[in-house]
Amino acid sequence: MASASQRLIVLLRGINLANRRRVGMADLRELLAGHGYENVRTHLQSGNVVLTSSLSPDRLGKKLEQELERGLGFKVEVIVRTRTELARVVAGNPLAEVAKDPSRYLVTFLRAKPAAKLVRELRALNVAPEQVAVSGREVYSWHPGGLQSSQLAKLLSKTGVSGAGTNRNWRTVTKLLELADEDLA
Repeated sequence: MASASQRLIVLLRGINLANRRRVGMADLRELLAGHGYENVRTHLQSGNVVLTSSLSPDRLGKKLEQELERGLGFKVEVIVRTRTELARVVAGNPLAEVAKDPSRYLVTFLRAKPAAKLVRELRALNVAPEQVAVSGREVYSWHPGGLQSSQLAKLLSKTGVSGAGTNRNWRTVTKLLELADEDLA
């Protein structure tokens, strides 16, 4: 028995960085539609896709990685969240009181929950006025001075958090939820 179709948010890691690993969003939509995914929408040029599928997030992620490698000619790490999971990320915003600029507020989407030891290390960081919070498979980080000079961003990179997932700023996170909620019928 097939599962019911659901809206899924697909985050591609490491595409369209400077002149490397270029992927046009129209080409990406066409590639995904050609594999039978429905209601495919993209947002910006950084690998944000909303689509409809009956596959579980894990199965979809694995399948997409294979299809994208064949279609694009290079490996692309894929992280998938359901619409409900993304809504929880937005509703559970742990830094809402301080993170007022959505372009300087990031969510790192991880494949799996980080180890308890890493969570303790992140919570112990003293990088004020920057802040970090971990909730499930997401790491929220507030960079009020921007990312270029961010001590927190450097520490997150050293801990491997940034390399274990993909980052999206808050504006993109909330826009992806809006796209997932649009009536595409």
